[in-house]
Amino acid sequence: MFEVSWTEMCRGTREDYEYLTPAFEQHARGALVDNLIGLLGLLKGPNLGYQVDRYTHSLQSATRALRNRESVDMVVGALLHDVGDGFAPENHSEAAAVLLQPYVDEEVHWVVKHHGIFQGYYYFHHLGGDRNARDRYRDHPSFDRCADFCANYDQNCFDPDYPVMAIEEFRPLLDEVFSRPSRVPGIAPLDPELPPG
Repeated sequence: MFEVSWTEMCRGTREDYEYLTPAFEQHARGALVDNLIGLLGLLKGPNLGYQVDRYTHSLQSATRALRNRESVDMVVGALLHDVGDGFAPENHSEAAAVLLQPYVDEEVHWVVKHHGIFQGYYYFHHLGGDRNARDRYRDHPSFDRCADFCANYDQNCFDPDYPVMAIEEFRPLLDEVFSRPSRVPGIAPLDPELPPG
């Protein structure tokens, strides 16, 4: 098996990176959905005062979105909207949005990125905050969509009696979304004949 001879990236050659880049991309893409399901699994555990844990909340959110015939992007966004809770509790919305951004449409990315402040409509005022903090985004074209997301796929997804779908049932949707070419411009491909991203 190929292995570079250096320990500092600045010593690499074009040939090294022509091997390393596709090897990493193939490995990362091949493991991506399993890794995301693993991250979602970090939300299993204590209910923290709710009637369901964060994992069940996520499954319930996605189940409701799928049953309402939302787009594949929105269903996957609903499934993963709180995945950042396990590793980025202070900015979980932004963390989840960054994971989704290369693969989902602009609207779903924006909804997931802002759902935390929109969700605050339901409880910020109980903690001395401004429940209308979301109004700073009132003129954004996805404002109503985010408010709808929180009303239908977030604030109401703590019901222990709601029949949720199993994570395995969402696997085909995850595979579909995360097999797409990246929408985020980034590193130019090695082959100049290939389109970027």
